[in-house]
Amino acid sequence: MKCPNCGAEMKEGTLYCEHCGEDIHIVPDFEPEIEYNMEQTLHDIAREMTPEEDATDDQDAQQSMTELQDWDEEPLENTAKHPFRWKFIVLILVLAVVAVVCTGFGISYSHYHSAEYQIKSAREYVASGEYDQAVTCYERALEIDPGNITLKFELADIYFQKNNKMEYEYLLREIVADAAATSEQLESAYGKLIAIYAAREDYKTINDLLLNCGNVNIMSKYQSYMAMEPEFSLQEGYYTSIQPLKLTTFGSGKIYYTTDETEPGEHSLLYTAPILLESGDYCIKAVYINENGISSPVVTKNYHIEIEELSAPEVTAVSGDYEFPINIEVTDGYDVYYTTDGSDPTQNSTVYNGPIPMPLGKSVFRFIRIAEGRKSEIVEKSYNLVMNTEFMPEDAVTKVVNYAIESGKITEASGSFDESGAAYLYQYQYVTNINKIDDFYVVAEIYRGEDGTVTKTGNLFAVNAYTRELYKLQTDESGRHYTLGDRLDI
Repeated sequence: MKCPNCGAEMKEGTLYCEHCGEDIHIVPDFEPEIEYNMEQTLHDIAREMTPEEDATDDQDAQQSMTELQDWDEEPLENTAKHPFRWKFIVLILVLAVVAVVCTGFGISYSHYHSAEYQIKSAREYVASGEYDQAVTCYERALEIDPGNITLKFELADIYFQKNNKMEYEYLLREIVADAAATSEQLESAYGKLIAIYAAREDYKTINDLLLNCGNVNIMSKYQSYMAMEPEFSLQEGYYTSIQPLKLTTFGSGKIYYTTDETEPGEHSLLYTAPILLESGDYCIKAVYINENGISSPVVTKNYHIEIEELSAPEVTAVSGDYEFPINIEVTDGYDVYYTTDGSDPTQNSTVYNGPIPMPLGKSVFRFIRIAEGRKSEIVEKSYNLVMNTEFMPEDAVTKVVNYAIESGKITEASGSFDESGAAYLYQYQYVTNINKIDDFYVVAEIYRGEDGTVTKTGNLFAVNAYTRELYKLQTDESGRHYTLGDRLDI
């Protein structure tokens, strides 16, 4: 064999020329007849793929089938005589392979774009413990259906099993930020997130998470983790009366406040009751600290209180000595309170409801007006009533008791009337002028029951302070004005 490059003789089976070093490419001889047959075969295939009359198609098809059967029956060495046959078989095989590949590709394409198939595969992987493959399927399913919150929960659980806390937290954060999440899904996601941060003792993150939540039910459920800023019951500004300022917050914990413009903290005043704002300027700063030590933002409010003074009560009876009883009256007596023991009156003192009979002897009355948290000045009056008579209040009581015995209402001066222990008692009330007729001692009848309880019967008696005459006393519907009834002779 000669080298096709330099013409030098070469040994049989040598792959390169030892003389010139050229590689030898062995190409089998290709006879012209075979080349012609191949061209004819390609031509026939092209012709068969061209639409013709039905009869021609049927004839060609029948011939092809016959040739194929003949080829199966002939020995392998005879195939060279029929090049169309083996070319046709190759074409059929190629088309079959292409069909299989296309079918497989179609199925693969369908599965790749099917969320249902990806979810089914993911759950099967989870069941067999193949978490990495499950993650791949879940992620593809979410690419197809990104709004499926249930899938996010399932994928989050896989990350939890894989101890991938970062991806686990990221998915839960996505769920709580999803406006389409249901209340149940939100509660579940918030619960899982709070469990993560509580385990880290990252209470500040929990507080921030809940403050941005906006779901009242969730905030209420986890209120012990929250540190919401205190709420003030009063808007800051100008007021003309004493104001009680209430501080409240959402959750458990404590509120601390200052009134000197310093920043509040755990060492400041602890809020336990409303802060009373009287006349003056106030700067109230408050902070809420929850059970985990997380502080809310500090809230600052400024107030100016300028109280309009109430007019003091005007008492008609001037202080001094008196020989005749008169009534002590207050003009414009609304919101007036008084005491007779010398103490300062408050809203817990006796309410002024009308004229007060001046007591015998020395007395001191102190009056005040209180309304809307404001107080007037205290007005004090002193009296000394000494009547020109030797007939005293105790004498008037004795006269009423004697009348009750003689009339048969009681059997003895103690007031008893049977063996039950019950009794009618008679008690001096005050001295007053009745209908400008004269001055009378007023005595009230009291019933004491067997158990010792005491109640007024409503029966009143008037005894003239000078003539000692006894009358039944009557009152009008208001109970403030008296008239003399029948005279009661003994």
